[in-house]
Amino acid sequence: MSNKSNPNIHVVILAGGRGTRFWPASRKAQPKQFLPVASGQSLLAATCERLKGWISPDQIWIVTGESHTEASAKACPQVSPSQILAEPCGKNTLPAIALASAHITAKHPDAVQIVLPADHIVAPREAFQDLLDTAARTAQERPNALITLGIRPTHPATGFGWIEVGDEQPPTATQSAQDAKAHRVQRFVEKPDAQKALEYLESGRFLWNSGMFVWSNSAINAALGRYAPETQEALKDAPQQADLAKAYEGLASASIDTGILEKAEEVLVFPANLTWSDVGSWESLTEVLPADADGNHADGGGDLMALDTRNCIVHTPPETLVALLGVEDLVVVRSGDAVLVAPRKRGQDVRTLVDLLETQGPQFL
Repeated sequence: MSNKSNPNIHVVILAGGRGTRFWPASRKAQPKQFLPVASGQSLLAATCERLKGWISPDQIWIVTGESHTEASAKACPQVSPSQILAEPCGKNTLPAIALASAHITAKHPDAVQIVLPADHIVAPREAFQDLLDTAARTAQERPNALITLGIRPTHPATGFGWIEVGDEQPPTATQSAQDAKAHRVQRFVEKPDAQKALEYLESGRFLWNSGMFVWSNSAINAALGRYAPETQEALKDAPQQADLAKAYEGLASASIDTGILEKAEEVLVFPANLTWSDVGSWESLTEVLPADADGNHADGGGDLMALDTRNCIVHTPPETLVALLGVEDLVVVRSGDAVLVAPRKRGQDVRTLVDLLETQGPQFL
C-alpha cells in the first residue's frame, strides 16, 4: 500500500539500545542494531528498508547515541543527517521519544508519529505497511489515542511484556472491512513468570507488547505534558540546542510503557498478524534462522562443524570455525576477543553476565 497521499506521517526509529542479552556480539562500540542478524544487512538497515515504498526517506527520523550517529548514517544513507538525532546518554525510550517529538512537532505540527525499534525483524513487509497505514489513519481520526501494535503470541514467552486486550473499537471513517480492528488496552503486564505466561497464552486475551507505537503529535505531547512534564520541559527546545548534555543530565530514565502508556486513559492496540521477533536473546535466533537436520542454528557468516550435536545455536564471524562434538542445547558465540557458552534456556541471563562484566571485565563490553 502506498502512502503518497499522506506525507504527514513520520517514523521514529529508536536505535539507542545496547542489546545486552546479545553479548558478546553486541558491544558498546557496535550494539545489536548495527549487526547483520539472519541476513546480510544490519537490523537498523533492514528497519529502514522495511519502510521503502510506503514513506519517503525525509519522513524517517533515527534517535541514537552520540557515538553511533556515523554508524546510523552508514546503515541508512537515505535518511538526512539532520534527522539523525543524537542523545548524549541513554535514558530509555521515554526521553528518546520526547526528543523526536520535539523535532517533528517543530517542523510538522500536525504529523502522526510511528515509533519503531531499530532491532526487530518483521515480515511480510506489505502486511506490515498496511497495518501501519491503518493505525496511522486511526491516530489521525482519534487524535487523543495512543496506539500500540500487539503481536499474537505463539508460545508462553517470559522475555516480553504482555497486553490484555479489551473491547473491539468501532471502525473509523476511513477503515474498510479488511483493515485490522483496534481494541481497548485493558492493561499492560510486565514480563511474567512461566506459569503466568502460559495462562496468558491459553486465555486468548493477551498479545505480546511489540514496542511499536502510533500517535498524533497532539496525543503524545499531551501525554508527555501530563505524565512526564519535566522531560517535556527539558527537551521542548531541543531543535534549537546544539548541545543536549545539560538537558539530559537531569532527566529520569524511564520507558514509554511505564512512564506513559500504563497511566494513559485512551490506549488502543491493533493485533498484528505478522511474523515478528525482537531478536532479544540468542534463543530468539531459532525463530528467524533455519535449522539443520539435528536442530542446530548457525549465524554470523562463519562455519559450524557439528558431530552428534543437537539443538545448538552458534554465532561465529566469517573465516572462523566452531566445532561441536556430542553436546546439546547450547548457545556458543564467538565475537572478537570474547566467547560465550551457555545453556539455551539461560539466554535471558546473559544480561546478568553483562552486569558482572561492568565491574570485572569492562574492556570486554
